[in-house]
Amino acid sequence: MDNNYINDPRLKSPEFVSFIQEAESFHISLTEEQKIKFLRYMDQMLDWNQKINLTAITDFQDFLTLHFLDSLALAKYENLAQKIKLADIGTGAGFPGIPLAIVFPDLQILLLDSLNKRVNFLNEVISSLKLNNCTAVQYRAEDGARKAEYREQFDLVTSRAVASLSPLCEYCLPYAKVGGRFYAYKSLKTEEECSNSSNAIQILGGKIQHIYSVYPKNSERKRTLVCIEKIKQTPNKYPRKAGTPVKKPL
Repeated sequence: MDNNYINDPRLKSPEFVSFIQEAESFHISLTEEQKIKFLRYMDQMLDWNQKINLTAITDFQDFLTLHFLDSLALAKYENLAQKIKLADIGTGAGFPGIPLAIVFPDLQILLLDSLNKRVNFLNEVISSLKLNNCTAVQYRAEDGARKAEYREQFDLVTSRAVASLSPLCEYCLPYAKVGGRFYAYKSLKTEEECSNSSNAIQILGGKIQHIYSVYPKNSERKRTLVCIEKIKQTPNKYPRKAGTPVKKPL
């Protein structure tokens, strides 16, 4: 445990106490070591944020809720305390992959991002927090899905990337094994997106299993998780070459 953080006043702040309590609603009970790792991760990100653009969110409470708690929402719907493989596509600064790696050490997590600077940051976080269950690689999503070691190899696939559901599924469903699931982190107009993407999802071998509303309807926070089950193999021609899924959605 990092002695520099043991007496950090933020650990007892109302914001952090609220974060811990809300995590418990996702069936998560944080250890003292995990609490410290979240603070260290945040501090590293804000430090690197002065050099490269990682996040526009810098307020302490917003960081805890909009980044950390948001990432952990998957635990509300999946049993993550087991040895399964998860790919986080377009992970950026590590969301949701790094928070999940901190809390669930049995997960085997691949963090995939297209930008080398972000991957360098992720590797520093992985090393400093001793996240032995995590690997960061640099690929465009379309290119990584062509790699035999990644294509249809994962039980769970996640993405919090800002893209409409049709291209997002073309990026992500090829990584999911048949019987696995892809969770798209979405906020607004989820039903409309799902309706507009139904043909693409079918072509790519998926089927919408459920649309979960993470927070109550009267909450100011809006987050839905679209759970798409992989029911058959993705045809080999998908994903199409880099840039095409966005320019010409299925």
